[in-house]
Parts: sequence; C-alpha cells; structure tokens
Amino acid sequence: MVSSSHEALHRIFQKDPALLTRALQQVLDVPFPEPREIAALNVDLTEIEPVERRVDTLLRAETDEGTYLLVVESQGKVDDRKQGSWPYYLSYLHEKYRCEPVLIVVTQNSATARWASRPIRLGFPGWESLTVRPLVLGPDNVPVIVDERQAERDVPLAVLSAMTHGRGPQAAAILESLASALRTIDPDSAAVFVQFVDSCLADPQAKQMWRDLMTAIQYFWRHPLAEQVREEGREQGLEQGRVEAKAEMVLHILEWRGIQVTDAVRERVEACTDLDQLEGWAQRAVHATDAEELFAEG
Repeated sequence: MVSSSHEALHRIFQKDPALLTRALQQVLDVPFPEPREIAALNVDLTEIEPVERRVDTLLRAETDEGTYLLVVESQGKVDDRKQGSWPYYLSYLHEKYRCEPVLIVVTQNSATARWASRPIRLGFPGWESLTVRPLVLGPDNVPVIVDERQAERDVPLAVLSAMTHGRGPQAAAILESLASALRTIDPDSAAVFVQFVDSCLADPQAKQMWRDLMTAIQYFWRHPLAEQVREEGREQGLEQGRVEAKAEMVLHILEWRGIQVTDAVRERVEACTDLDQLEGWAQRAVHATDAEELFAEG
C-alpha cells in the first residue's frame, strides 16, 4: 500500500520503468537512448554502518549507446542538504557500477522544481571540480492530460500527470480522463496506479472526487480504498451501491469545481437510477459552467 506522495512519485517508475525514459525524451527533450533493458537495483548506498544513504529509486538502463544508472529522487520541498548528498550519490554510484549516473528529480511543486533544476557546482568558481545538473519533472513541464484518448495511449504518463497536477484548476478533467483510461489496462496494474494517484492528491476535494470515481468502476472493488463501498454493496445490493456512488460523484465534481448545486439539481441527481445517465452527467460536470447544463438536451 502506497502511503505518501513521496513514495508514489518515485515508485511509479519502478512500476513502469519505460515511463522514465519517455519522460526524459518527451517532457524534457533529453535525447536519452532507447533502453534494451531496464532493471531495478538496490537503493541502499550505505558505505559504513553509522552513515546510511539511500536514493529513492535506482534503475539500470542498458542501451545501444551504453549503460546508465537512472537515479530518481522524489522531492517535496526545498532542502539544501541535497546540495551535498546528490553529488555524493552520483560519485558513489559511478565508482560502484562503473557506468554513467543520471539524476532525475520528481516534484509536485513549481518552486521546488525551480530550486532543484539549478546546477550544483562544487569547487573554484569558473573551474568547478564537479557540476551536477538534475533533470526535473514537475508541474511546469509534465503534460496536462485531459483527453481520454490521449490518456489511453499512455496510461502511466496520464497517471504522472494526475500526480503532478492534482491540485490545479484542471484536476477534475485530468482525473476523469484517467479514470476512463484505467479501464483499458489490466486490473492489477490499474489498482497500483490508483494508489499512486490517491497518495499524491493533497486537496481533500480532489482526493474525494478520485475515490468517488474509483468506487464507481467495477474493477476497483478489489482495492482497499473501496472496502467501505464493498460492505455497503453487500448490504444494499451491488447495483444500488454503484448508482448511489455515481450520483455522489456527479455532485462532488460540481461542488469541487465551485459550481453551485441547487436543491432541485441535487434531488434530480440523487433520484436518478440510470447508471448510464449518471455517467453522462458526470462527464458533463467536468466541463459545465452551470449545474443545469447537466440536463441539457443533445
């Protein structure tokens, strides 16, 4: 079970290592060679027992141009101690594995991204003995994926989009498109990605919307987050539980987007028992500017 955004932001690259090279190539425009193979390595960089040093995720990429170590650090805030630890990590890994280390920093915060992207220069100014240039993935360069078809083409990238943009103005559309795209992949992978997104959503309304979306999708019944809904389903009947969850999701989306929900709108949504109709209203709620637009003809 993923318990924090810090863990999710780097573990997504353990779940799908190829996403990391795609992010380098497509998001950061780094001409990183296509790996023939990527393997996860031990993240423990401890040299002597009293001093423990660990990177978040460590992958080895075998390419036609050589072998690279992909060092992934999940960074939640500015931490000037990294000015010393990151150069140490890279030097130690280069010495241990005799191949080139590449530092990738992943963050949800723009200010942290700007800080992390600054080169770390050690030595005499102008004649630095060591320069570290982190590659940074964050809200300013990870694409905002709000189109369902685009999300389906690269589900892991859509997951990363939701993880990094979960508190922005387009969060509702991102989460809705991702929820649909998750239906196109195997349930085991989908359940893992669901945890990653849930761990990264700091906004309570966005988190609730995500859980509403997930509990309304049948493949998600096996996930721990849906345990409460599963119990309700046993007592009330699965179909009734799905209808109620979908109706609540429609209302949550509107309220989360700051759209006023009148008593008449609430009553009509809660009275609906047609799951397909509720699904259509949920999709409209993501883009509507007025709650009455849910019921527009055509």
